[in-house]
Amino acid sequence: MISTGRESRHLSVFIDRAADDVYAYASDPANLPEWAGGLGPSIERIDDTWVATSSPMGRVVVTFAPRNELGVLDHDVTLPSGETVHNPVRVIADGTGSEVIFTLRRRPEMRDAEFERDADTVAADLTRLKELMEAASANKGG
Repeated sequence: MISTGRESRHLSVFIDRAADDVYAYASDPANLPEWAGGLGPSIERIDDTWVATSSPMGRVVVTFAPRNELGVLDHDVTLPSGETVHNPVRVIADGTGSEVIFTLRRRPEMRDAEFERDADTVAADLTRLKELMEAASANKGG
């Protein structure tokens, strides 16, 4: 089925690591290949732009929100078609840990299977971020 209306899905993960630590790591575009497989195995900075040349979608340009104190990790992904997809992401403190919330928005005319595949990819990326952050914390002794 193809959707013609608006739809969002909030995907989140709780991480046993301080929000400031998670934000510092996740807000560095150079770290994306380690945890955001949805953007592919590599990303490079070209002037003031980050480009993932071998993403599953082809060559995409990724533009990030400026570093901030609020945990905002929003980023725009410009697809090979020229369409830009805005991805709202937040790192929120949760006691001594944090929660990362990614709002996945369904693009117009996107089929159900495509939306589910995107949701699965985002969930896997968030799980990988959790694993990396908690492993790094364990290796530091907390």
